[in-house]
Amino acid sequence: MGHGGGGAMSAELVEQVFLPALAGPEPGGLTDSATVELGGVRLAFSTDSFVVRPLFFPGGSIGDLAVNGTVNDLAMSGARAAYLSCGVILEEGVEIATVGRVAEALGAAARTAGVRVVTGDTKVVEAGHGDGVYINTSGIGLVPPGVDLRPERVVPGDVVIVSGAIGLHGVAILSERENLGFEAEVESDCAALGGLVESMLAVTPDLHVLRDPTRGGLAASLNEIAAASGTGVVVQERAVPVPPPVAGACAILGLDPMYVANEGKLVAFVPREHADAVLAAMRAHPLGAEAAVVGEAVAEHAGMVVARTGLGGTRVVDMPLGEQLPRIC
Repeated sequence: MGHGGGGAMSAELVEQVFLPALAGPEPGGLTDSATVELGGVRLAFSTDSFVVRPLFFPGGSIGDLAVNGTVNDLAMSGARAAYLSCGVILEEGVEIATVGRVAEALGAAARTAGVRVVTGDTKVVEAGHGDGVYINTSGIGLVPPGVDLRPERVVPGDVVIVSGAIGLHGVAILSERENLGFEAEVESDCAALGGLVESMLAVTPDLHVLRDPTRGGLAASLNEIAAASGTGVVVQERAVPVPPPVAGACAILGLDPMYVANEGKLVAFVPREHADAVLAAMRAHPLGAEAAVVGEAVAEHAGMVVARTGLGGTRVVDMPLGEQLPRIC
């Protein structure tokens, strides 16, 4: 299970098994979506699979995730998603009413995101060989001229901005799965980020990199960017927006909110001269109202992420090994 968690074990699986067999990644490295040229047009192309348990949770469902997850991967390349494919794997015995609820959620999420599902496939596996419903979606979108979002563009001095409160999705899934009775219900932040990214790019196309911190949370995304860019990252721990219910749940369960998955947040590395304007544009958008500057890229400790604690100390924020919360997307 650790190999599916988006951390160091996932990276080893990809780098040691898949990349050698597939002759390595395209230029631009291992990002959530690939930017390719076809007929003189720059396209972003991405695929994602969804195996969340339970299928329905506070704030969303596997249908919402299947749309928003792929839309967001495309948005991290600066593209507004245009078309999706949808492959559905059903387990023998799942109720048609349940499948209908998933389909309705998927369709509603697609309409909200402004994307069309134009092709798909359905398979059924024997009872005991699935978990009700699995979904794969792939998507394409146009990358605007002048947009070049890659971790290699990060330089010391870049400002790190998070679009809002972290940890909501992972805690929502865990509380529903384990019937944990937290004092305040935590809802997933599942949402499509294409509109938020467009508002940021309207300020300047010169953003350096965007990433949606899903599996492995904010910590995994920052470590991936630090390693790919050859810069260090310093995070001000108190500046990271962690809502009280998430902080309380993580304290009880022994989790670090920095490692808990999100499904409707992004982290941006922005040139310092554009940071104030980009932050203002984010806060003017409903999905970025709680955006905050949380740190910066630095020349020191290249490839490492460190957090300045509220007590004045410093701790290393490592890449997660596996997954604290499996099956969260």
